[in-house]
Amino acid sequence: MNQAACILAIESSCDDTGAAILIDGKVKSNVLVRQVDHAKYGGVIPELASRSHIKHIVPVVDTAIARAGITKDAITAVAFTQCPGLIGSLMVGACFAKAFALSRNLPLIAVNHLRAHVLAHFIDAQPPFPFLCLTASGGHTQLIVCHSHHDMQLLGQTIDDAAGEAFDKIAKMTGLPYPGGPLVDKYAKNGNPHAFKFATSEMKDYDFSFSGIKTSVLYFLQKQQKTNPQFIEQNLADICASAQHAIVQMLMQKLLKAAKQLGITHLGIAGGVSANSYWRNALIEAGNQRGLTVYIPPFEYCTDNAAMIGITAYYQALNQDWAGLDTVPMAKSTGL
Repeated sequence: MNQAACILAIESSCDDTGAAILIDGKVKSNVLVRQVDHAKYGGVIPELASRSHIKHIVPVVDTAIARAGITKDAITAVAFTQCPGLIGSLMVGACFAKAFALSRNLPLIAVNHLRAHVLAHFIDAQPPFPFLCLTASGGHTQLIVCHSHHDMQLLGQTIDDAAGEAFDKIAKMTGLPYPGGPLVDKYAKNGNPHAFKFATSEMKDYDFSFSGIKTSVLYFLQKQQKTNPQFIEQNLADICASAQHAIVQMLMQKLLKAAKQLGITHLGIAGGVSANSYWRNALIEAGNQRGLTVYIPPFEYCTDNAAMIGITAYYQALNQDWAGLDTVPMAKSTGL
């Protein structure tokens, strides 16, 4: 059995503890434990997140191995998220992966979390290269061209807030609990996306900015509540739909601009925000209108998960891209 045959993948970049088993690049199990304690604080508390990873990582890995129908002896390599993320959370995953690999004399694979979001498309499909992907999550928004599984080019990114953060902050303004992004999507289904117009930011080239729309929504709500204290409650669906429309329009504008200027006809979206139904439908509609082939990962591979770490590790293993025991996790990414 070669070293790429059976990979144990660990994901612990933020507040979700994940483990997956991939055999010959096929996902055999993908287990995730979501931390719910952060909701009462309105956001992720790093110290609580790292403690929760310590609590959950062993049972999560055991479950992944059992669901894959294998034993520990079948594993030929161990992968972990190296960057970016919360440093305490990353350290838990990295230390576990190193200990597991060292105890069984297995090679290590260090994975970039952002690269993994892009390669999540290759779990169930094989998009041809060049492949254009827009990754949007709570901490990152990046437009990337993939020339191969190993060669990715960053075209643009957010210069301030990420798209997912904008969703969560706007949700908080309306009184919705954390995480607010999925709730905005839920309420928006019953709203009019053109009910209110919020300011969007026009950045040069392929960069993004989402701080402006947060400010626009905040000022709008403050103004309306001065004359009608019940405004948010009475217009929640329309507020969510209109804010969501503005964010998705900014994302789509840059994605379609890059596709046209670069002549790329195969494109996809990734990251937690790609689970948003309005964005998924907008991309599918644009693809049909413009003759583009669209790829969208299943919901379980959009948000943070270990399967995407595993598929990235699989391609790195084929390329003999191994990590040493001296490899350290990093809060920020230095590239793709």
